[in-house]
Amino acid sequence: MADKKHPITILMADDDADDRLLTKKAFDSARLVNDFRTVADGEQLLAYLRQRDPFKDPDAAPRPGLILLDLNMPRKDGREALAEIKQDPALRRIPVVVLTTSKSEEDVLRSYDLGANSYIRKPVTFESLVEVMKALGQYWFEIVELPPD
Repeated sequence: MADKKHPITILMADDDADDRLLTKKAFDSARLVNDFRTVADGEQLLAYLRQRDPFKDPDAAPRPGLILLDLNMPRKDGREALAEIKQDPALRRIPVVVLTTSKSEEDVLRSYDLGANSYIRKPVTFESLVEVMKALGQYWFEIVELPPD
């Protein structure tokens, strides 16, 4: 069980700097007390999770309790990163929420087939994004029992 006294780290992987910034602002507006970190692609995501350069310091790269994952990224896309995470015994228990603009039914099905815990289409308005962050916070940090680190 996650310790409710210590905020859980949320790690967002998205290549769009504006989306990362807007999500962080929505996260703050939703008044979530969790630690929010970002990376720009699947390569960085896996380096972070495996504590490889430039994420070797565990204090600078704490293990996330939840990953927000965009599908369409350069170098290693979200589908490839998701497959690697869910095949790795050390990482597969970390919940992964796909947060993407893709409306493709194929992407929805493939994401769940690869082990995604949820699939959310990025909201169009900032207000809607704040509501999504509130709902994510409530569901993942108040209702769900997360596995221990």
